[in-house]
Amino acid sequence: MNFQRLHIDKSLFYALLVLAGLSVLAVYSASGKELSVAISHSMRLLLGFAVMLGVAQVRPEIFERWSPYLFIVGLMLLVAVLVVGTIGKGAQRWLHFGIVTFQPSEIMKLALPMMLAWYLARADLPPTLFRLIVGFIIAAVPSAFIAKQPDLGTAALVFAAGAFTLFLAGMRWKIIILVFSAIAAAMPVVWNFMHGYQRHRILTLLNPEADPLGSGYHTIQSMIAVGSGGFYGKGWLNSSQAHLEYLPEAATDFIFAVFAEEFGLIGSLILLALYLFIALRAMLIAFYAQDAYSRLLAGGLALIFFFSFFVNIGMVVGILPIVGVPLPVMSYGGTSIVTVMSAFGILMSIQTHRRIVEQ
Repeated sequence: MNFQRLHIDKSLFYALLVLAGLSVLAVYSASGKELSVAISHSMRLLLGFAVMLGVAQVRPEIFERWSPYLFIVGLMLLVAVLVVGTIGKGAQRWLHFGIVTFQPSEIMKLALPMMLAWYLARADLPPTLFRLIVGFIIAAVPSAFIAKQPDLGTAALVFAAGAFTLFLAGMRWKIIILVFSAIAAAMPVVWNFMHGYQRHRILTLLNPEADPLGSGYHTIQSMIAVGSGGFYGKGWLNSSQAHLEYLPEAATDFIFAVFAEEFGLIGSLILLALYLFIALRAMLIAFYAQDAYSRLLAGGLALIFFFSFFVNIGMVVGILPIVGVPLPVMSYGGTSIVTVMSAFGILMSIQTHRRIVEQ
């Protein structure tokens, strides 16, 4: 296979292929050995790889040209969700078009860093204070729409994607300290605007045993699953927490708990090493990018990938509140997989379309 001609980064491709294989094994077990679920997940992964391959063929300058238009379309879709979105599990997060149902908020994980990379690359770096303020406003608008659905986890991820891009643009430390101080000062106000169940989740993080059959149930059961895996694990298809239905959302948000119970500490460390390798490879692509737009976009996508699996694993092991963030590639879900694989397609495009610079 000629990887360069297909615009595929070989290291990323093989790592993602291994991760996809592990995800099929985990989803099959977590779903209670439902072959139909495993096949559906495999089809979504194949679609994701096909999208990745297609996106990788597009040159980075085309992404740059279309970035503001994609961002505007994403905002329009978020508004459409609030007006005519499909309600499921107490939230209005989906749009339904015929046989296709998807979450527009997932698009913003790509559209926002693309938009900010486009905006920041239009002037000298590091950006001025005015351009940073505009950048934070650009990040805050879609995040507010997503939080309104309500989907606080995805809203935090989208805002983080914007913040990472601004940080990579060369934000000065005094501005970073100022931003964190402003966020800390705004927390009491944010707390008052949060939904009751969202405040309850944060309080549950501090003491999940206070409500073991209510708000603390997810955290307690996932921690039991992770802990019962021990050093070597119980073996594939032997997750008692998932198969006895103690663990809610086993194939989606808590897929890592199932994996940890079956493959133990050794398997969990191998999976974490695989995720870190992918994130570091993505950051290396950003480091070697040849223009400001590509460098900012690649770095933003790499950091949001790292942040996504960090938040998911953190909530599974009980060090972060449960916010409904899927584990990239591993969790069962269509829109999330396509979004993540599209991001890797962009990274591969940036890596393989680099121009040869004459000495």
